[in-house]
Amino acid sequence: MSSKHFIHDPTHLVTTALQSIPYTNPSVRCDIENKIIYTTPASPQVSIVSGGGSGHEPSFASFVGAGLLSGAVAGTIFASPSAEQVRRCILHRVDKEKGVLVVVMNYTGDVLNFGMAVEKARAAGIEVDMVVVGDDAGVGRERGGKVGRRGIAGTVLVQKIAGALAARGASLKDVTRVAQLVADNTVSIGSSLSHVHVPGRREPEDDELKEGEVEIGMGIHNEAGSERKKTDLPGLVKTMLEHCLDIADQDRSFSSIDEKDEVVLLINNLGAVSPLELGGITKEVVERLEGSFKIKPVRVLAGTFMTSLNGLGFSISLLKVADLQLGGGLSLLELLDAPAEASGWSAAISSGTWQKRRQQAEAEKHEDAEEVQPSTLRIDPAQAQSALKASLDRLISVEPDVTRYDTIVGDGDCGIGLKRGAEAILKMLETAKSTDDVLILLNNIIQVVEVSMDGTSGAM
Repeated sequence: MSSKHFIHDPTHLVTTALQSIPYTNPSVRCDIENKIIYTTPASPQVSIVSGGGSGHEPSFASFVGAGLLSGAVAGTIFASPSAEQVRRCILHRVDKEKGVLVVVMNYTGDVLNFGMAVEKARAAGIEVDMVVVGDDAGVGRERGGKVGRRGIAGTVLVQKIAGALAARGASLKDVTRVAQLVADNTVSIGSSLSHVHVPGRREPEDDELKEGEVEIGMGIHNEAGSERKKTDLPGLVKTMLEHCLDIADQDRSFSSIDEKDEVVLLINNLGAVSPLELGGITKEVVERLEGSFKIKPVRVLAGTFMTSLNGLGFSISLLKVADLQLGGGLSLLELLDAPAEASGWSAAISSGTWQKRRQQAEAEKHEDAEEVQPSTLRIDPAQAQSALKASLDRLISVEPDVTRYDTIVGDGDCGIGLKRGAEAILKMLETAKSTDDVLILLNNIIQVVEVSMDGTSGAM
């Protein structure tokens, strides 16, 4: 774990982070004494209140805004806010005219404190409901016991859909029912390569993961997962999806999702995964979901939604799309796609764009098909392939030397670029139809090089 921070005082860190949010979203306000971020709607609606320990940003404070949360209450790092903080948010900071829905993750401190605040608000005559989200398949029934599953990133789907429905003027009864329906149909699991370090704490080093080891099912507060193992990304993703989807696993079979269902896929960065690497993870998850489980998600959301400070890991959430049984035929996907004016909500693709995806993909296939005119130049295909393979294998073998030389005189990418191009040509030679036409063979090589190689070596 990395113990390096720019701000080492945890109290100062939480306070300044909360005070920064109105700078990025002028529609929200900060009650720093009670660590509340809140907004006032243009017209009365059901208010959605959430929160929990700090350290999960952008959840929850940066999800406050039109179309999502009305208020968020923050505790110290990884610790629930107090019941009094939550009570003040409900009574004094959000609109109460049409009622309040509290959405909280299933952790003992959160459930107790938010639950007490809800009871106090009810005693004051306010109409308040509460939905507790427990979506973590990393905790099985036997280990979860009476406490049940932890709440992790799937919670943001509940918040987003409930917030969008509230913004449309729905009643508290309908908003609560839909929020519970989404929670009941969501399953998630996370994995990490390392524990996280909380500023101001002395963390034990003896339990740190070994090189190449991953913890499957690790919680968002460094809680232990279900297992540790050495595996590559495809193997890790396969295990994570099995934990979410394998109905034969009686201990953690919490969902009944199969290939006939419409499914929303959320891939969440736990804090320290680069956007580049998260893209590679997203592709692996989507392809494994389609290839091994025959599930093609109707929505894919990938980004940073609920972190574990600087957690070097990611989580996968699957939401089974259910009929909301709302008047006017309003669908779950429409509510998920609806815009939200919250600085932390990064999924901004409209329903119309999602619906056009398939037609655009088909059109692009036809546009990319370019016919190459044959030539009269002929070669021996077997001899050409043998010579090419020998040369390309030799090029791949000297990649470390080329990289070392380019690191001295340039930016160090030449060897990797040449190797990537050589491997792509070898793959093309294995899969493309054999030809004795020099022009067609050369054109096939050119197309591979132009797509697979970048940098100066690619251009040359």
